[in-house]
Amino acid sequence: GKRKIHYLFEDGKEMAEEYDIKTGQLISRKWREKNTLGGTGKWQVEVGEPTSPLLGALESELITESSSNPIFMRKDTLSSFQWRIRNLPYPKEVYSVSVEEEQRCCVIRTTNKK
Repeated sequence: GKRKIHYLFEDGKEMAEEYDIKTGQLISRKWREKNTLGGTGKWQVEVGEPTSPLLGALESELITESSSNPIFMRKDTLSSFQWRIRNLPYPKEVYSVSVEEEQRCCVIRTTNKK
């Protein structure tokens, strides 16, 4: 149910996109570029859910962020740009979303007294 398109650019960058065949919507977009020694680097997810590393795989970083932190991802459709948030620790009723027009941003707050 997906179509994957892979781009190779002259400067050594790569881009991979996945589209839903039925709706034509963009599911994910990832970028990768060569490292300083000429090898392939890690994929940087621009749109869609980041792929989780395999269990037991050795990572080059010694410090990683907590798996309980919220995950923000972008989803593009033909009519809108959407931001999705996964792994929220509290019920939906605890959160409020507002728009700050002067700073051109969305703010998500909790009603918790912390």
